[in-house]
Amino acid sequence: MSAIPGWLLRHSITVEAYEGSGAYGDVYAAAVTVRCFLDQQTRMVRSADGADTTSSSTAYCLLATVAPPGSRVTLPDGRQTTVINALRRDGGGLATPDHLEVQME
Repeated sequence: MSAIPGWLLRHSITVEAYEGSGAYGDVYAAAVTVRCFLDQQTRMVRSADGADTTSSSTAYCLLATVAPPGSRVTLPDGRQTTVINALRRDGGGLATPDHLEVQME
């Protein structure tokens, strides 16, 4: 298994992983700083429930990153956004850069 090379992880985002709904609203884990490669371009993506939606940013992170759909993310410019979908890109032992693709609103 080969991870994204460290020199590509040039950005940092803050992720508050979505843990579900509680009696007082949505519940999030403590904020964690995640190194990533951040691509801020608008594109169409498919959400976790299968609907087509627009993503304004995509973060390419290490596979160990926890960022389920609904998680809150703070980008380097201070903008807060929400995870649309998080896709595991695992080459299964092939010489590919394994990573988690986090698509955000």
